[in-house]
Amino acid sequence: MRITFQPWGESMAELLDVSRRAEAAGAETLWVQELHRSATVTAAAVAGATTTAKVGTGIALAFTRSPMITALEALDIDEISDGRFILGIGSGVQKLNEAWHNAQWGKPVAHIRETVRNVRQFWVSADEGSDIALDGDYEPMNIRGYERPFNQVRTDIPVYLAAMGPVMTRLAGEIGNGWISHELCSPKFLAERVLPELQAGVDKVEGKSLDDVDVVVSACCGVHPDLATARRYVAGTVGFYASVRTYADFFEFHGLGEQQQQVIEAFRAGRGADYLASEVSDEMVDALTMAGTRDQVAERIAGYEGIADAVKLSAPVHGMTPAEIRAAQDELISMIADMKGSIS
Repeated sequence: MRITFQPWGESMAELLDVSRRAEAAGAETLWVQELHRSATVTAAAVAGATTTAKVGTGIALAFTRSPMITALEALDIDEISDGRFILGIGSGVQKLNEAWHNAQWGKPVAHIRETVRNVRQFWVSADEGSDIALDGDYEPMNIRGYERPFNQVRTDIPVYLAAMGPVMTRLAGEIGNGWISHELCSPKFLAERVLPELQAGVDKVEGKSLDDVDVVVSACCGVHPDLATARRYVAGTVGFYASVRTYADFFEFHGLGEQQQQVIEAFRAGRGADYLASEVSDEMVDALTMAGTRDQVAERIAGYEGIADAVKLSAPVHGMTPAEIRAAQDELISMIADMKGSIS
Protein backbone atom coordinates (compact mmCIF):
# COMPACT_ATOMS: atom_id res chain seq x y z
CA MET A 1 0.00 0.00 0.00
CA ARG A 2 1.42 3.34 -1.07
CA ILE A 3 1.56 6.41 1.17
CA THR A 4 0.49 9.66 -0.48
CA PHE A 5 0.02 13.12 0.99
CA GLN A 6 -2.05 16.29 0.75
CA PRO A 7 0.11 19.35 1.57
CA TRP A 8 -1.10 22.54 3.25
CA GLY A 9 0.54 25.96 3.33
CA GLU A 10 -0.56 29.35 4.63
CA SER A 11 1.33 30.76 1.65
CA MET A 12 2.11 29.14 -1.67
CA ALA A 13 5.79 29.25 -0.76
CA GLU A 14 5.08 27.26 2.38
CA LEU A 15 2.90 24.77 0.52
CA LEU A 16 5.71 24.12 -1.96
CA ASP A 17 8.24 23.70 0.85
CA VAL A 18 5.90 21.22 2.54
CA SER A 19 5.50 19.36 -0.76
CA ARG A 20 9.26 19.00 -1.12
CA ARG A 21 9.58 17.78 2.47
CA ALA A 22 6.78 15.25 2.01
CA GLU A 23 8.39 14.01 -1.19
CA ALA A 24 11.70 13.57 0.64
CA ALA A 25 9.91 11.76 3.48
CA GLY A 26 8.58 9.19 1.03
CA ALA A 27 5.14 10.36 -0.10
CA GLU A 28 4.54 8.69 -3.48
CA THR A 29 1.95 11.22 -4.70
CA LEU A 30 1.13 14.79 -3.69
CA TRP A 31 -2.56 15.65 -3.92
CA VAL A 32 -3.88 19.23 -4.03
CA GLN A 33 -7.40 20.34 -3.19
CA GLU A 34 -9.79 22.83 -4.73
CA LEU A 35 -11.58 25.05 -2.24
CA HIS A 36 -9.38 27.82 -0.94
CA ARG A 37 -6.99 27.51 -3.90
CA SER A 38 -7.31 26.47 -7.53
CA ALA A 39 -6.40 22.79 -7.79
CA THR A 40 -4.83 23.09 -11.23
CA VAL A 41 -2.76 26.20 -10.50
CA THR A 42 -1.53 24.65 -7.26
CA ALA A 43 -0.75 21.36 -8.99
CA ALA A 44 1.32 23.21 -11.59
CA ALA A 45 3.29 24.93 -8.85
CA VAL A 46 3.86 21.67 -6.96
CA ALA A 47 4.89 19.93 -10.19
CA GLY A 48 7.54 22.58 -10.79
CA ALA A 49 8.83 22.38 -7.22
CA THR A 50 9.24 18.59 -7.02
CA THR A 51 11.10 15.95 -8.99
CA THR A 52 9.96 12.41 -8.22
CA ALA A 53 6.52 12.32 -6.56
CA LYS A 54 3.44 12.14 -8.73
CA VAL A 55 1.19 15.20 -8.57
CA GLY A 56 -2.58 14.90 -8.59
CA THR A 57 -5.63 17.11 -8.28
CA GLY A 58 -7.62 15.69 -5.41
CA ILE A 59 -9.93 16.93 -6.66
CA ALA A 60 -10.58 19.54 -9.34
CA LEU A 61 -14.23 20.43 -9.87
CA ALA A 62 -15.42 18.93 -13.14
CA PHE A 63 -18.33 21.20 -14.05
CA THR A 64 -16.83 24.63 -13.31
CA ARG A 65 -14.42 24.37 -16.25
CA SER A 66 -15.08 23.37 -19.83
CA PRO A 67 -13.69 19.93 -20.72
CA MET A 68 -11.28 21.63 -23.13
CA ILE A 69 -9.83 23.86 -20.41
CA THR A 70 -9.56 20.85 -18.09
CA ALA A 71 -7.78 18.91 -20.84
CA LEU A 72 -5.39 21.79 -21.61
CA GLU A 73 -4.54 22.36 -17.95
CA ALA A 74 -3.83 18.64 -17.55
CA LEU A 75 -1.52 18.64 -20.57
CA ASP A 76 0.36 21.67 -19.27
CA ILE A 77 0.82 20.20 -15.79
CA ASP A 78 1.86 16.86 -17.28
CA GLU A 79 4.51 18.71 -19.27
CA ILE A 80 5.74 20.65 -16.23
CA SER A 81 5.96 17.43 -14.22
CA ASP A 82 7.48 15.36 -17.06
CA GLY A 83 4.64 12.86 -16.99
CA ARG A 84 3.94 12.75 -13.25
CA PHE A 85 0.42 14.22 -13.32
CA ILE A 86 -2.87 12.56 -12.32
CA LEU A 87 -6.13 14.31 -13.18
CA GLY A 88 -8.50 13.77 -10.28
CA ILE A 89 -11.95 15.26 -10.82
CA GLY A 90 -15.27 15.19 -9.04
CA SER A 91 -18.70 16.70 -9.23
CA GLY A 92 -18.77 18.51 -5.89
CA VAL A 93 -22.23 19.14 -4.44
CA GLN A 94 -25.14 20.82 -6.18
CA LYS A 95 -25.24 24.01 -4.11
CA LEU A 96 -21.54 24.66 -4.63
CA ASN A 97 -21.86 24.26 -8.40
CA GLU A 98 -25.02 26.29 -8.87
CA ALA A 99 -24.78 28.98 -6.18
CA TRP A 100 -21.03 29.51 -6.01
CA HIS A 101 -19.98 28.87 -9.61
CA ASN A 102 -23.18 29.30 -11.65
CA ALA A 103 -22.34 25.93 -13.19
CA GLN A 104 -24.74 23.40 -14.66
CA TRP A 105 -25.50 20.43 -12.39
CA GLY A 106 -28.20 18.30 -14.03
CA LYS A 107 -27.52 14.59 -13.58
CA PRO A 108 -23.94 14.54 -12.28
CA VAL A 109 -23.13 10.94 -13.24
CA ALA A 110 -24.07 11.51 -16.88
CA HIS A 111 -22.32 14.88 -16.80
CA ILE A 112 -19.08 13.38 -15.46
CA ARG A 113 -19.20 10.62 -18.05
CA GLU A 114 -19.38 13.17 -20.89
CA THR A 115 -16.67 15.30 -19.31
CA VAL A 116 -14.19 12.42 -19.05
CA ARG A 117 -15.02 11.29 -22.59
CA ASN A 118 -14.35 14.79 -23.96
CA VAL A 119 -11.12 15.31 -22.02
CA ARG A 120 -9.68 12.03 -23.23
CA GLN A 121 -10.79 12.60 -26.81
CA PHE A 122 -9.26 16.08 -26.78
CA TRP A 123 -5.87 14.73 -25.67
CA VAL A 124 -5.78 12.33 -28.60
CA SER A 125 -7.24 14.71 -31.19
CA ALA A 126 -5.02 17.64 -30.18
CA ASP A 127 -1.98 15.42 -30.62
CA GLU A 128 -3.15 14.10 -33.99
CA GLY A 129 -4.73 17.29 -35.29
CA SER A 130 -8.02 15.48 -35.88
CA ASP A 131 -11.51 16.98 -35.60
CA ILE A 132 -13.89 16.28 -32.71
CA ALA A 133 -17.63 15.81 -33.07
CA LEU A 134 -19.27 14.59 -29.87
CA ASP A 135 -22.92 14.78 -28.91
CA GLY A 136 -24.10 15.13 -25.36
CA ASP A 137 -26.76 16.39 -23.01
CA TYR A 138 -24.23 18.42 -21.01
CA GLU A 139 -20.94 18.64 -22.87
CA PRO A 140 -21.31 18.43 -26.65
CA MET A 141 -17.97 19.19 -28.27
CA ASN A 142 -17.39 20.17 -31.89
CA ILE A 143 -13.87 21.25 -32.83
CA ARG A 144 -12.58 21.57 -36.39
CA GLY A 145 -9.17 22.62 -37.62
CA TYR A 146 -7.50 22.63 -34.22
CA GLU A 147 -4.00 21.28 -33.78
CA ARG A 148 -1.97 21.93 -30.65
CA PRO A 149 1.49 22.99 -31.83
CA PHE A 150 3.39 21.49 -28.90
CA ASN A 151 4.76 18.07 -28.10
CA GLN A 152 2.62 16.26 -25.55
CA VAL A 153 4.22 14.11 -22.90
CA ARG A 154 1.21 11.77 -22.91
CA THR A 155 -2.20 11.37 -24.53
CA ASP A 156 -3.37 8.99 -21.79
CA ILE A 157 -2.99 10.92 -18.54
CA PRO A 158 -4.64 8.90 -15.74
CA VAL A 159 -8.12 10.11 -14.76
CA TYR A 160 -9.30 9.41 -11.22
CA LEU A 161 -12.88 10.04 -10.12
CA ALA A 162 -13.94 11.15 -6.66
CA ALA A 163 -17.09 9.32 -5.64
CA MET A 164 -19.08 8.59 -2.51
CA GLY A 165 -22.52 7.45 -3.66
CA PRO A 166 -23.02 4.05 -5.30
CA VAL A 167 -23.84 5.21 -8.84
CA MET A 168 -20.85 7.54 -9.14
CA THR A 169 -18.63 4.88 -7.58
CA ARG A 170 -19.75 2.36 -10.20
CA LEU A 171 -18.90 4.92 -12.86
CA ALA A 172 -15.40 5.30 -11.37
CA GLY A 173 -14.93 1.56 -11.73
CA GLU A 174 -16.21 1.64 -15.29
CA ILE A 175 -14.34 4.61 -16.78
CA GLY A 176 -11.74 5.65 -14.22
CA ASN A 177 -8.07 4.79 -13.91
CA GLY A 178 -8.54 5.36 -10.20
CA TRP A 179 -11.00 6.21 -7.43
CA ILE A 180 -10.42 8.84 -4.72
CA SER A 181 -12.39 8.74 -1.52
CA HIS A 182 -14.08 11.51 0.36
CA GLU A 183 -11.93 13.12 3.08
CA LEU A 184 -13.63 10.79 5.59
CA CYS A 185 -13.65 7.08 4.75
CA SER A 186 -13.39 4.19 7.19
CA PRO A 187 -11.98 0.75 6.27
CA LYS A 188 -15.46 -0.70 6.91
CA PHE A 189 -17.13 1.73 4.49
CA LEU A 190 -14.44 1.08 1.89
CA ALA A 191 -14.76 -2.70 2.14
CA GLU A 192 -18.55 -2.97 2.40
CA ARG A 193 -19.83 -0.07 0.32
CA VAL A 194 -17.13 1.11 -2.08
CA LEU A 195 -15.32 -1.97 -3.35
CA PRO A 196 -18.50 -3.85 -4.38
CA GLU A 197 -19.68 -0.83 -6.40
CA LEU A 198 -16.27 -0.38 -8.01
CA GLN A 199 -16.34 -4.06 -8.95
CA ALA A 200 -19.82 -3.65 -10.46
CA GLY A 201 -18.51 -0.82 -12.62
CA VAL A 202 -15.41 -2.75 -13.66
CA ASP A 203 -17.58 -5.70 -14.67
CA LYS A 204 -19.19 -3.55 -17.38
CA VAL A 205 -15.89 -3.36 -19.28
CA GLU A 206 -14.63 -6.44 -21.04
CA GLY A 207 -11.10 -7.32 -20.01
CA LYS A 208 -10.97 -4.85 -17.13
CA SER A 209 -10.43 -5.92 -13.53
CA LEU A 210 -10.41 -4.15 -10.19
CA ASP A 211 -6.62 -4.32 -10.33
CA ASP A 212 -6.85 -1.76 -13.16
CA VAL A 213 -8.46 0.81 -10.82
CA ASP A 214 -6.16 2.54 -8.32
CA VAL A 215 -8.10 2.71 -5.05
CA VAL A 216 -6.99 5.80 -3.10
CA VAL A 217 -8.54 6.24 0.34
CA SER A 218 -8.26 9.52 2.24
CA ALA A 219 -7.35 9.75 5.92
CA CYS A 220 -7.44 12.93 7.97
CA CYS A 221 -4.77 12.45 10.65
CA GLY A 222 -4.38 14.17 13.99
CA VAL A 223 -0.96 13.11 15.24
CA HIS A 224 -0.10 14.18 18.79
CA PRO A 225 1.32 12.49 21.91
CA ASP A 226 -1.85 13.48 23.78
CA LEU A 227 -4.97 11.64 22.51
CA ALA A 228 -7.38 14.38 23.59
CA THR A 229 -5.39 16.97 21.63
CA ALA A 230 -5.21 14.70 18.59
CA ARG A 231 -8.97 14.21 18.67
CA ARG A 232 -9.57 17.95 19.03
CA TYR A 233 -7.42 18.52 15.94
CA VAL A 234 -9.57 16.35 13.69
CA ALA A 235 -12.99 17.09 15.23
CA GLY A 236 -13.33 20.25 13.13
CA THR A 237 -12.94 18.29 9.90
CA VAL A 238 -15.64 15.83 10.97
CA GLY A 239 -17.92 18.74 11.88
CA PHE A 240 -17.29 20.47 8.55
CA TYR A 241 -18.48 17.47 6.54
CA ALA A 242 -21.22 16.48 8.97
CA SER A 243 -22.86 19.85 8.30
CA VAL A 244 -23.61 18.70 4.73
CA ARG A 245 -26.84 16.70 4.44
CA THR A 246 -25.59 15.08 1.22
CA TYR A 247 -23.41 12.85 3.38
CA ALA A 248 -26.29 11.57 5.55
CA ASP A 249 -26.06 8.00 4.23
CA PHE A 250 -22.36 7.90 5.08
CA PHE A 251 -22.96 8.93 8.69
CA GLU A 252 -25.96 6.59 8.98
CA PHE A 253 -23.80 3.69 7.80
CA HIS A 254 -21.53 4.27 10.81
CA GLY A 255 -24.46 4.60 13.22
CA LEU A 256 -23.84 8.34 13.53
CA GLY A 257 -27.00 9.72 11.96
CA GLU A 258 -28.35 11.34 15.13
CA GLN A 259 -24.98 12.83 15.92
CA GLN A 260 -24.74 14.26 12.42
CA GLN A 261 -28.15 15.86 12.91
CA GLN A 262 -26.87 17.58 16.05
CA VAL A 263 -24.06 19.10 14.00
CA ILE A 264 -26.50 20.18 11.28
CA GLU A 265 -28.70 21.90 13.84
CA ALA A 266 -25.74 23.85 15.20
CA PHE A 267 -24.82 24.85 11.64
CA ARG A 268 -28.38 26.00 10.91
CA ALA A 269 -28.35 28.01 14.13
CA GLY A 270 -25.54 30.12 12.70
CA ARG A 271 -22.34 28.31 13.64
CA GLY A 272 -19.77 28.50 10.85
CA ALA A 273 -18.93 25.24 9.08
CA ASP A 274 -15.34 25.49 10.28
CA TYR A 275 -16.38 25.86 13.92
CA LEU A 276 -18.42 22.76 14.72
CA ALA A 277 -15.78 20.73 16.56
CA SER A 278 -17.56 21.14 19.89
CA GLU A 279 -20.57 19.26 18.45
CA VAL A 280 -18.44 16.28 17.40
CA SER A 281 -18.12 13.33 19.77
CA ASP A 282 -15.07 11.15 20.33
CA GLU A 283 -17.10 8.32 18.79
CA MET A 284 -17.40 10.25 15.51
CA VAL A 285 -13.70 11.12 15.53
CA ASP A 286 -12.57 7.55 16.20
CA ALA A 287 -14.89 6.08 13.57
CA LEU A 288 -13.98 8.45 10.74
CA THR A 289 -10.46 9.81 11.26
CA MET A 290 -7.00 8.84 12.49
CA ALA A 291 -6.19 10.43 15.85
CA GLY A 292 -3.49 9.62 18.40
CA THR A 293 0.23 9.07 18.71
CA ARG A 294 2.38 8.23 15.70
CA ASP A 295 2.20 4.54 16.51
CA GLN A 296 -1.58 4.65 16.99
CA VAL A 297 -2.15 6.49 13.72
CA ALA A 298 0.24 4.21 11.83
CA GLU A 299 -1.70 1.21 13.18
CA ARG A 300 -4.99 2.73 11.99
CA ILE A 301 -3.52 3.39 8.55
CA ALA A 302 -2.43 -0.24 8.34
CA GLY A 303 -6.13 -1.13 8.64
CA TYR A 304 -6.46 -0.27 4.94
CA GLU A 305 -3.95 -2.96 3.91
CA GLY A 306 -5.45 -5.33 1.39
CA ILE A 307 -8.43 -3.12 0.54
CA ALA A 308 -6.75 0.10 -0.66
CA ASP A 309 -3.88 0.58 -3.09
CA ALA A 310 -2.87 3.90 -1.59
CA VAL A 311 -3.81 6.07 1.38
CA LYS A 312 -3.88 9.86 1.06
CA LEU A 313 -2.85 11.39 4.38
CA SER A 314 -3.72 14.95 5.33
CA ALA A 315 -3.44 17.13 8.39
CA PRO A 316 -6.67 18.63 9.81
CA VAL A 317 -7.39 22.22 8.83
CA HIS A 318 -11.01 23.05 9.75
CA GLY A 319 -11.28 25.07 12.93
CA MET A 320 -7.50 25.02 13.38
CA THR A 321 -5.13 27.98 13.64
CA PRO A 322 -2.26 28.13 11.13
CA ALA A 323 0.17 27.33 13.93
CA GLU A 324 -1.84 24.25 14.91
CA ILE A 325 -2.13 23.06 11.31
CA ARG A 326 1.59 23.55 10.84
CA ALA A 327 2.43 21.55 13.97
CA ALA A 328 0.03 18.74 13.03
CA GLN A 329 1.38 18.60 9.49
CA ASP A 330 5.01 18.50 10.65
CA GLU A 331 4.17 15.55 12.91
CA LEU A 332 2.48 13.80 9.99
CA ILE A 333 5.41 14.27 7.62
CA SER A 334 7.79 13.00 10.30
CA MET A 335 5.54 9.98 10.77
CA ILE A 336 5.61 9.30 7.02
CA ALA A 337 9.40 9.28 7.16
CA ASP A 338 9.27 6.84 10.08
CA MET A 339 6.91 4.59 8.10
CA LYS A 340 9.00 4.64 4.93
CA GLY A 341 9.61 1.05 3.95
CA SER A 342 7.25 -0.42 6.53
CA ILE A 343 4.22 -0.12 4.23
CA SER A 344 4.87 -0.98 0.60
